[in-house]
Amino acid sequence: MKHLTHHDFVRVGFQHQEPGADFTGPVVSLSRRRIRKRKLSLALQGGGSFGTFTWGFLDRLLEEENVSFDAVSGASAGAINAVVLASGLAAGGRLQAKDHLHRFWHRASEAAPATNAAVAANAAARVLSPYQFNPFNLNPLRTILWDQIDFDALRAKPSLRLLIAATRVSDGKLRIFREREISPDVILASACLPLIHHAVSIDGEAYWDGGYSANPPLLPLVTASRASEVLIVQIMPTAGAEMPTMSSEIVKRAEQITFNTSLIREMEALTAMTKLASENSGSRMARKLQRIRVHHVAAEKEFPSLGAASALNLDWDFMLTLRDAGRTAAERWLSEATGVHEAR
Repeated sequence: MKHLTHHDFVRVGFQHQEPGADFTGPVVSLSRRRIRKRKLSLALQGGGSFGTFTWGFLDRLLEEENVSFDAVSGASAGAINAVVLASGLAAGGRLQAKDHLHRFWHRASEAAPATNAAVAANAAARVLSPYQFNPFNLNPLRTILWDQIDFDALRAKPSLRLLIAATRVSDGKLRIFREREISPDVILASACLPLIHHAVSIDGEAYWDGGYSANPPLLPLVTASRASEVLIVQIMPTAGAEMPTMSSEIVKRAEQITFNTSLIREMEALTAMTKLASENSGSRMARKLQRIRVHHVAAEKEFPSLGAASALNLDWDFMLTLRDAGRTAAERWLSEATGVHEAR
């Protein structure tokens, strides 16, 4: 096996490694890749304002005419990016999708309180529940979603297959909402941090942030995907302080671990499933697992100080910096991926 970078094509049966670490896989000729159209399925992780890194990554991909999208899964900010992308593509194609993403994140920044106020609200949430400090359940995200996305049109004629994650409060299980179920409440449920927002009720069930159960949904995406390539965009940092001792540092580190755990487990499960598939290739799913290739991009590799930043920081300059980091990561991924590393 030749040592490849994390941007290269690999079989899905990878060993779990640190985000952004190198994977291994077989190498073939470079000539075919440069002319072949590529269809990707995307797994977009949630992580508050860190989702602007994913915005930048998508913004750059949308400039590539030979790259198209099959299915997109997401939780929280990943769900928002997924549905805004789908809405823009449905409204008018790539340029509209780029515009939709820019307008959404700009409005999110404008609607957010100043950074200090956001930090204070987060601190208050450690003592008071959102039912106490926000009894009327005010959430500017609802207004932005209603204003920007034509949910009726999106459900009637989806531009992408969507898998949006939310966590059922009653039993902690994952609920995947598909494209014809998408509504503002589904997106609000997927992005519902329970210490900041009221739980979102859908069909009589209460839901919290999808990141608790799948951040992002990976195995369901692989099952649903018709593309031979899956791209994971991970935005939650894995690296943290060696041993946090301050309360705020402990809370931040615990959240980083919590919102990465499900992804780590799904990657490990996918590895085990692929190993079994190689031993018994008779089923359709086994053959699919042998063909599929996974790409993994981690925001903290491009933006090393991300672990010290706050996912509640909606300052526009900060968000633009992350967006630009996402574009740079996409540029590098596209450049390196043209040196095709593909299963024979």
